[in-house]
Amino acid sequence: MKSLHKFLLVSGLTLGASVMLVSCDKTVDEFQRVAYTPASVDDKAGTWKTYLAAPTDLTLAAPTSTTSAEYVAELNNLKSVSTTLSREQQEAVVYWGAGAAYRWNEIARELAARYNLAPASNAAGVYPVPSAADPTADPKFPFANPPYTARMLAHLSVAQYDALVAAWKFKYQFNRSAPSKVDATVRAALPVSALPTYPSEDAVVAAASAVILKAMFPGEVAFIDSRVAEHRASRLWAGMNVESELLAGADLGSQVAAKVMVRARADGMSGANNQTLTAGMVTAAKERGQTEVWLSQESPVRPPMLPNYGAVQLWNFDRATLVKIRPGMAPQPGSDQFKKELAELQDMQKNQTREQARIANYWSDGAGSYTPPGHWMRAAADAAHEAKYSEVRMARTLALVATTLADAAICCWETKFYYYTPRPQQFGVKTTIGLPNFPAYTSGHSTFSGAAATVLGSIFPERAAEFDAKAKEASESRVYGMIHFRSDCETGLTCGKNIGSYAVARGKADGSGL
Repeated sequence: MKSLHKFLLVSGLTLGASVMLVSCDKTVDEFQRVAYTPASVDDKAGTWKTYLAAPTDLTLAAPTSTTSAEYVAELNNLKSVSTTLSREQQEAVVYWGAGAAYRWNEIARELAARYNLAPASNAAGVYPVPSAADPTADPKFPFANPPYTARMLAHLSVAQYDALVAAWKFKYQFNRSAPSKVDATVRAALPVSALPTYPSEDAVVAAASAVILKAMFPGEVAFIDSRVAEHRASRLWAGMNVESELLAGADLGSQVAAKVMVRARADGMSGANNQTLTAGMVTAAKERGQTEVWLSQESPVRPPMLPNYGAVQLWNFDRATLVKIRPGMAPQPGSDQFKKELAELQDMQKNQTREQARIANYWSDGAGSYTPPGHWMRAAADAAHEAKYSEVRMARTLALVATTLADAAICCWETKFYYYTPRPQQFGVKTTIGLPNFPAYTSGHSTFSGAAATVLGSIFPERAAEFDAKAKEASESRVYGMIHFRSDCETGLTCGKNIGSYAVARGKADGSGL
């Protein structure tokens, strides 16, 4: 099929919100997101509450006057590079025109999917641990499992949001108009709003994203650099920014990302896979009343995934709150409730419907996918795009959802290894969607989904019922896949909603008006 991006640009559709991408066999594939004029430029966003980097902690040189010789030279260069574009350049303009945070979130999810592969055992029956010091060796670093992906997306989204709040503060401080408003002969290939253009919001997001993603995926530095270069060039090709605006944006984004990386290096992730703790965890779980503990069902036996991830630093509440919202113990083997839930799975194993199988597979988000956190981040980005959010409000949405997903991963993993609850497979139940290598209770899918749906429902109240229904379906999918007992899922969903409420409270107090 011919390039959709080229078709959009030459047919004058670049200014639309989105179009349906239809493959050559006439089946619907995906929406192609393109540029839009934001519903609001959010001119007060420079005062919104940030997570880690306040605008007052940052510096940015003042721009030259738009009547200066330096600026006039930049305008002339902009006219030159934006006049005649190749097919590839046109496609890049359309692609990046969909939004900086939107596209960099998409790139991050794609990287997560590329690295979401559990290490295989070697000839000695040992599972090697991926090494950040040699990220391209087998097994590649990182293993982008759900907790890792949630943590990565949280740091990425916070860096983007904090950097954009600072960008908005400086934009309205310096108040430089867009090049095409300074000089009407500048060709602008994308919508031009009333937003000041110094510093470039796209350059801010690209720089901040690159710092985070290079740290999280150290084997992808060349790829990330190539995406930054194309993103940056696309703003020149589109006639949207002059060079000094891009340089200022890159400077600001890098400053913020450096502060975010200070947190990332000290958040406890380095000890998340500490296998020496598991014996004590098993003993403690038994002392709490767990009569039968989880055991790996793989051969050779695989060490549990990230047993100490529950100790990683939280985003929206403290450790005491984690303890307070931790659910009680799951029904124990031999109890009436356990027998009832086991019987449900045994019956489903014999009589699973096609619809149950479809739901189980749709939400499986297993190896090679961008995981449940990525699934929900895509929903968040799409909802914000459909609402025509400004760049900074898009980033706010993603940061609220990403940090609640990160908190959900921490709380869920802490609960899993606090109780060490066995999975249905230890009682003869088979699954067709892959077997996770960690305890069952509570369900990660359910916890992630309850948290994300709660936040999204608060941001988009008119769609709250839709997001709640998706969360319920995602939760039940783990029962339909016979990978969880019903209590794992129902309790996880409830706990996820509790977790999401803390991000909602933060959002209501951040000054954004939502």
